[in-house]
Amino acid sequence: MPELPQSPRRYSIGGHLFEAEKVSAGLHVTATPIGNLGDITLRALATLAAADQILCEDTRVTAKLTSRYGIHTTLTPYHDHNAAKVRPGIIARLKKGAAIALVSDAGTPLVSDPGYKLVRAAIAEGVNVEALPGPSASLAALALSGLPSDRFLFAGFLPEKRGERRRFLEELKPVRATLIFFDSARRVSQSISDVASVFGERETAVLRELTKLHEEVLRGRAGEVAAALAARETIKGEITLIVAPPSEVQAEIDSNEVDRALTTAASELPAAKAAQQVARQFGLPRRDLYARLLALKATVK
Repeated sequence: MPELPQSPRRYSIGGHLFEAEKVSAGLHVTATPIGNLGDITLRALATLAAADQILCEDTRVTAKLTSRYGIHTTLTPYHDHNAAKVRPGIIARLKKGAAIALVSDAGTPLVSDPGYKLVRAAIAEGVNVEALPGPSASLAALALSGLPSDRFLFAGFLPEKRGERRRFLEELKPVRATLIFFDSARRVSQSISDVASVFGERETAVLRELTKLHEEVLRGRAGEVAAALAARETIKGEITLIVAPPSEVQAEIDSNEVDRALTTAASELPAAKAAQQVARQFGLPRRDLYARLLALKATVK
């Protein structure tokens, strides 16, 4: 890869121009805003301005950030489709002493993007790697969800196909930690319905367009949130889904057994009475089981 021309090592904030000090050679894994461009850190701005090159998933997306802050560092695509081809050249530049920043389209690199293999390769070659912490959709969503944050698991994107998604959720059902997922707006309604079916009526939160103009948080039992989403004509934006860990009682009870009991009871009784009967049987809250039964009926439809 040929040497890139030196860019002015400057950035601006609110019309005030700043000189960026030279940064150390190596790979600088830099978090960028997930929506609101004002969430960038001062250290990130200085690093992006001083770097010899910025690797980004989509140069058009990153250009909005660099243009906002008057940064002229060269932007180079690094994404799933070209990573294997361009990675050797990047490592070669790093070994010669270049300072290269790695960013994602939004948030912290390496979380559901191809940066992981580049960091691994850099470490294997003895290249200096530094992390610049900052915005993260998963952590912002966890903070807003109101759900337990002392132990959590980021599980990535939920599978697109329903069968695969339900099997994926079944594997995670016994995990005693708050679960964090990314999901598509076009299928989140089905996903949360599957959560209600597989996990039972756990507390959940669906967070949409975090830090953006139309930010929204829906909190409640899984069946309640599923019903609220199903009633909408359209759902747009970036989605993060948070699911509470199982309670001590839920952890010991097979949710499939509860589902069968609810279905059987509902075949002979009104939903409210069926939920009350199963609640007495398993020692679970009637309100939760009623919402769960409604979610099961919606799934069958």
